[in-house]
Amino acid sequence: VVEHTCSITSLMLGETLPSITKDMDTYTYRLPIGVCAGIAPFNFPAMIPLWMFPMGMVCGNTYLLKPSERVPGCAMMLGKLLQDAGAPDGTLNIIHGQHDAVNFICDHPAIKAISFVGSNQAGEYIYERGSKNGKRVQSNM
Repeated sequence: VVEHTCSITSLMLGETLPSITKDMDTYTYRLPIGVCAGIAPFNFPAMIPLWMFPMGMVCGNTYLLKPSERVPGCAMMLGKLLQDAGAPDGTLNIIHGQHDAVNFICDHPAIKAISFVGSNQAGEYIYERGSKNGKRVQSNM
């Protein structure tokens, strides 16, 4: 996924479909939505975050990552690698915690999208709470 994100710029160009009917053209724009967040599980502490934040960031968004409280070190190492690679400060942010951190992500008005991987119980909760707050929620349970 990380390798794919390195080549995604050509996919982000959008489309132009001229003359789809008389006097009608179609234009597609792909624009960043703002702040995206990811909530990752304990059993894949590197793989799942690497499926989340690179894609969100390369599409022009900033990212807030909440790793599992059981294995927070891996996310911190990934953040350090990204920082060492030259990513601007504030483009990837990491928040630690359990229920309060999840509720913060679901409720904060600046966060526009949430990606979650984990249990059914948590996924259903995050989907419901995030959706009620107008967020795009991708919940992989």
